[in-house]
Amino acid sequence: MKILITGGCGFVGSNLAIFLKNYFNSVSSLDNLYRKGSLLNLKRINKKGIRNYKIDIKNEKKIFKLPKFDLIIDCCAEASVEKSRSDVRRVFETNLLGTLNILQKCKRDNAKILFLSTSRVYSIESLNKLINKKIIKNKISLKKEITSNFDTFNAKSIYGFTKLASEDLIREFSYLYKIKYLINRCGVIAGPWQFGKVDQGFISLWVWRHINKKIIKYIGYGGNGHQVRDVIHISDLCELILKQIRSFDLINNKIFSVGGGYKNSISLSSLTSICKTITGNSCKIKKIKTTSIYDIPYFISSNKQVSKTYNWVQKKNIKELVRDVYNWQLQNIHLLKKFI
Repeated sequence: MKILITGGCGFVGSNLAIFLKNYFNSVSSLDNLYRKGSLLNLKRINKKGIRNYKIDIKNEKKIFKLPKFDLIIDCCAEASVEKSRSDVRRVFETNLLGTLNILQKCKRDNAKILFLSTSRVYSIESLNKLINKKIIKNKISLKKEITSNFDTFNAKSIYGFTKLASEDLIREFSYLYKIKYLINRCGVIAGPWQFGKVDQGFISLWVWRHINKKIIKYIGYGGNGHQVRDVIHISDLCELILKQIRSFDLINNKIFSVGGGYKNSISLSSLTSICKTITGNSCKIKKIKTTSIYDIPYFISSNKQVSKTYNWVQKKNIKELVRDVYNWQLQNIHLLKKFI
């Protein structure tokens, strides 16, 4: 099987490419090396014999000149929710036009597509309604897990819109051209080789700031750090995708919610406590009461459907995940100072 991973020099793409190379002889990457850290990941995948095609996903002509592939795993995205406010065209073209180009390539090659979507396809208004002001002020103690049937109709951010539109485009191509697909709506993904930022990779960012004793910020919802997210370790996601690839001919044309679930959910304040314990360092906390209109107070993915379908369970709990990130950052501390 010949596999192409778009965004193959990003955090998810590079880890996935290296993991899959242990099971498949032909794994390639497509990445324009635009992001910070891409060149580091390029060296990592090259050492494993994985070739990267330096092509922008928006460049249809160059994509059509690539060799034939049996499966394309689409990890490429402009993934920042806030970026989609300031640069709508770039996000639209990378995420939606990019998906169109990949689907055209799948049509030419008679290839399958595995699309990494996002939990941000869900309605901000509906997610906000899960939480009331009293709970936010004290503590969020909900145990509700979000399934793939949750509301996607109302506003979700431009980023979320482009990913949901990409999902719809995939289903249209599947109906018209019989392309087999799988869509994983992923929550927060974390682990080694992630260069964390405020709106993308908060686990990595939190650990790094504790290592360096920098200020951390609780932004929004009263500034108490009660926001909740679920987190999945990159290695667990890779294991799931391997199972999906191996059973693609039997299980396809489905959308799955994929994340850490309730057991791997955590608030910012609880994450701060874990980081303090693991690093032995404390950080000053700045409380900012207001936040972006794109922010959400709560999200926990339901893994029930995907776990049952593939007999898949996560191996890494949240504390193990944070420790893995911590150990990796300690080993690469001089390198990371250039990126975080």
